[in-house]
Amino acid sequence: MSTSIAVVGLGHMGGGMAATLVRAGRTVLGVDPGAGPTPDGVERMELAEALAGARTIVLSLPGTEQVDQILPALDQAPHPLLVIDASTCPPDDTRRRAAHLAGNGHVLVDAPVSGGPSGAASGQLTVFLGCPEQHLPAVLEALEPLATNVNHVGEVGAGNTAKLMNNLLCGIHLAAAQALHGVAENSGVELERLLAAINTASGRSAVTEVNLPRWVLTGDFDSGFPVGLMARDVALAAEMVAEQGASSPLVEAAERMWAGLREQVGPADDFNRMVTTR
Repeated sequence: MSTSIAVVGLGHMGGGMAATLVRAGRTVLGVDPGAGPTPDGVERMELAEALAGARTIVLSLPGTEQVDQILPALDQAPHPLLVIDASTCPPDDTRRRAAHLAGNGHVLVDAPVSGGPSGAASGQLTVFLGCPEQHLPAVLEALEPLATNVNHVGEVGAGNTAKLMNNLLCGIHLAAAQALHGVAENSGVELERLLAAINTASGRSAVTEVNLPRWVLTGDFDSGFPVGLMARDVALAAEMVAEQGASSPLVEAAERMWAGLREQVGPADDFNRMVTTR
């Protein structure tokens, strides 16, 4: 049995994960149709060749459309696959794909991640895992070099449910921080001191503790996560919330704000621009 692991998608996230797996001593086969760089130690090849050479596949693709595009190739793999989908997708799409692939003897689990390109490159991701109990040992072994936190949320689809709820909350917190930034600008209170105070109290969040100090106060805006993806995730989360009969004016307002920011600054700009753009 091959001990190689294939990474499909070598962008900011997939490339970092592939490099991390190489450092952990894994044999990594890389697949990406683009012209971007190949991480050191990764053997780049076509998808069919990678599926023939590996039994564990990590997908790091932009979204559900791209995952669907490779589904026929996964179907035709010459042996059973363990497909760990780190892409962010609607949970129903993930469950549909898992059921489809199971008919051909393959296992698909959803393992979307948080932590950005820096987390992927350093092996310090957080994983939201949707996985049947019987496959958990094999999945945890594959993910061990990549993550400091693997949260087994439930069955297939639960990982994407958790990821979308996480990004919805992050999106709301960033939208609220827009007001914080405006108050600091207009009141004469230094934003650094305002944050320091809030971060000792109940209003703190990852946005106030990490995003603002790291990417907003520095003016770097280089987190590697673009406005377009956050706007998409907030929209997907809002749709899921509405389907579950749990919507609220706050969720709807967040969806509108992120859609508006995408139109204002463009989908490729850093998502932390939400804080400073009005």
